[in-house]
Amino acid sequence: MLSYRHGFHAGNFADVFKHVLLLRLVAALQRKDKPFCVLDTHAGAGRYDLDSPSAQKNREFASGIGRLWDRSGLSVELMGYVERVRALNPDGRLRYYPGSPRFVRALLRPGDRLLLSELHSTEYPTLKAEFAGDRQVAVHHSDGYDVLKALLPPQERRGLVLLDPSYELKNEFDRLSDAVRTIHRRWSNGIIAIWYPILDRSFSLRWQKTLQDLEIPAILCVELGLYPYDTPRGMNGCGMIVINPPWRFDETLEPLLAELLEVLRSDGQGQTRLEWLTPAL
Repeated sequence: MLSYRHGFHAGNFADVFKHVLLLRLVAALQRKDKPFCVLDTHAGAGRYDLDSPSAQKNREFASGIGRLWDRSGLSVELMGYVERVRALNPDGRLRYYPGSPRFVRALLRPGDRLLLSELHSTEYPTLKAEFAGDRQVAVHHSDGYDVLKALLPPQERRGLVLLDPSYELKNEFDRLSDAVRTIHRRWSNGIIAIWYPILDRSFSLRWQKTLQDLEIPAILCVELGLYPYDTPRGMNGCGMIVINPPWRFDETLEPLLAELLEVLRSDGQGQTRLEWLTPAL
């Protein structure tokens, strides 16, 4: 059993980046009346208590959601993100941070569905309890990669697969490449979003080359780097690969990335990247 627990990192800058982009993807799916389905393969606990010992250990949320919580002048997109966090904190004090499932659930319409998979023996019961009695949400105690063949394609034929593994395994990028092949073969018009950390830069760059070699069209690379990538400090940035993104999604991200960098890295340093690894057809 893997040991990773997201509670130590909940609400950090990488979560802000990931969830802002996730909300934009789901909002794009809402533009059509037809129902959609979202599959979150590594769903975690659903929500996180920022007063818990794990979250308080390094207080990573202070340099993430903490920088946006009381900030004025944010764009509509970032304010929408903050409002989703505020919905879990009605007394106005930042205590609870929603995981990806909570962000997606907030945007589901009556006909939409959310499928969640979580393998961790401690996280799964918490996730199951979080959505108990919710008929639009199905929670599976399974390996996130194993559910792809079982659950795809969804009956709605529209939607998104979010892959956000722990990256504890040395072959994680290889598993992600295999997952992309599987998803694209079974559901070619589905959106695939893959979050990844930037620690040793060489790993993510080699993986991106592998994705290019798959010859799948419309692969967009989005990255936010807060520190130089050759700095041995841990996670210097993060990224998201979006395959088959919504129309003009890249155009909406350009100003949003600049704003995220400004808010999360106030000294003016850092870098962003928005690049098509393979063009759309």
